[in-house]
Amino acid sequence: MAESFSIQTLPAAKTERYETLLTEINAVLDGEDNRVARMATVAAMLAAAFESFYWTGFYMVDANRPNELVIGPYQGTLGCLRIAFGRGVCGTAAATRQTVIVADVEAFPDHIACDSRSRSEIVIPVFDAKGELIAVLDVDSTELATFNDDDKVGLEAIVRNAFAN
Repeated sequence: MAESFSIQTLPAAKTERYETLLTEINAVLDGEDNRVARMATVAAMLAAAFESFYWTGFYMVDANRPNELVIGPYQGTLGCLRIAFGRGVCGTAAATRQTVIVADVEAFPDHIACDSRSRSEIVIPVFDAKGELIAVLDVDSTELATFNDDDKVGLEAIVRNAFAN
């Protein structure tokens, strides 16, 4: 149940924190099949669990414009409303279907500055049970080089369990 989620009980080490958070998220989402509710819950729990996560949320594939992402549930300042596949970090992750880690967004070609305070970013493609791209999970930090392979592995596991199972 959501009431039992407490960031105070999460381990300090990043790898262990992701493992514990995965279990917590799975428990909270158990029995919920609404995709938007699942995205909102994942975004809220991730944002609460990591102090360095400045913006945490989803850009969903728009069913009416299949080569475009539209803002979905998120925690943080205003996000971009739409992002074309292939543009910026989110659009690149959507087009390539690969996780993208950017240590310095200023050095990323065609970076879209939805908020100028963002300094580093990780974007995880989100697939449904059929393997179709349904969204990307975007996490930004105000610090350089916040994200690494531990984040990649942890976040990929969370979205795989939340949306592909």
